[in-house]
Amino acid sequence: MTLMTSLRLARRSSATAMFAAAALLGAGAASAQPLTIEISGVGSSLYPIAIAGFADQPGQIPNIAAIVRADLARSSRFSIVDAGSNVLAENQAPDLPACRKIGANAFVAGSVKTGDKGQLEVRFRLYDAVGQNSLGALAYRGGQADARLIAHKIADYVYEKLLGEQGVFATRLSYVSHVGRHYRLLISDADGGDPQIALTSNEPIISPAWSPDGRRVAYVSFEQRKPAVYVHDLVTGKRILLSNQKGKNSAPAWSPDGKRVALALSRDGNTQVYMINADGSGLRRLSASNAIDTEPQFSPDGASIYFTSDRGGAPQIYRMSSEAGEKGGSAQRVTFTGGFNTSPRVSPDGKRLAYISRVGGAYRLHVQDLSSGEAYALTDTSADESPSFSANGQYLLYATRVGGRGVLAAVSVDGKIKNTLSLDAGDVKESAWGPFMR
Repeated sequence: MTLMTSLRLARRSSATAMFAAAALLGAGAASAQPLTIEISGVGSSLYPIAIAGFADQPGQIPNIAAIVRADLARSSRFSIVDAGSNVLAENQAPDLPACRKIGANAFVAGSVKTGDKGQLEVRFRLYDAVGQNSLGALAYRGGQADARLIAHKIADYVYEKLLGEQGVFATRLSYVSHVGRHYRLLISDADGGDPQIALTSNEPIISPAWSPDGRRVAYVSFEQRKPAVYVHDLVTGKRILLSNQKGKNSAPAWSPDGKRVALALSRDGNTQVYMINADGSGLRRLSASNAIDTEPQFSPDGASIYFTSDRGGAPQIYRMSSEAGEKGGSAQRVTFTGGFNTSPRVSPDGKRLAYISRVGGAYRLHVQDLSSGEAYALTDTSADESPSFSANGQYLLYATRVGGRGVLAAVSVDGKIKNTLSLDAGDVKESAWGPFMR
């Protein structure tokens, strides 16, 4: 949540919210309209790959091969070579010279077997069509409801084998949809598919933040006529009220070990940064300034907290020790490019800082190299907010406005690869990209 959003939403009058919990990974989870994706940028070089239809693909489950193709195409790091109508199992020898003739450097074949009680076994093999050899094979097992997840895991395997980077297709997104008077907190696949409703309210829901294990999401809800912080367990559907202190409770962020949450509270006057245990105990104050200190974010090692403060007159990003409340110590300013910078997010490797900078009257996503201090804009839009890094640190998800509508967008850290995710109706906002699943 930006400093401006914090101040604006804190002044809202609230009514009683409608709460609808769903066990998102279990049976009976409420679903919603999926996001649609528009690809508007590509990488500098594309890896050509052909993916045959998987043998014995059941008609009642999502098409595994089609999802793998879509994932790799959406990454804008692969070009998908048409394999025709061929269906080939992983244990059948492919014609790799023929793959080279149609321009493919790699080839994937697989099969889907169904067992009792709807169980699936998906096997696949990845081939190097240039070297004319196998690069490896795996089998995934699960229920029919796991078909999309299995497909995403296959795409992750292919991505890592061929590009040497861990893929994020099997990660998840959280975001808020706003249609009419209704706000919904949703959890979806990384491609926007299979969205599940965690919370429905007549009042705003903001600042979702993933726990490191991907099991819980903390967020701010206005259902009690003021902003309060909740933690929602996505497996059980249960939630706890983490913080409902006097004044504003906002901007939750998890520690890397998942045991603590940093947040911003105005209980003692100006909004300041506090720490609380994940069960709601042990509240303590971290920052002590006469300004507004908000939007805390842990460094990957947990030793530091980045936050937004206007202690210098206008919002900028600062860093302090995560033990500042106990040991004291001053905060160091981190951003010096631009006069108005908010919403810090640190990359998983700790090397980059993403933030929103006001350029003229536009709010744009920027990235700063934390060692050199060099900063650059990744977007040319005017209403960016809520940035978050993908688990592999190669992409950033953020919310913005296009054509008067709220949408989500993803951009590579070099700015070359861009996707836009939107709903057919309503606005999408308050996005967060989830971690690798453990």
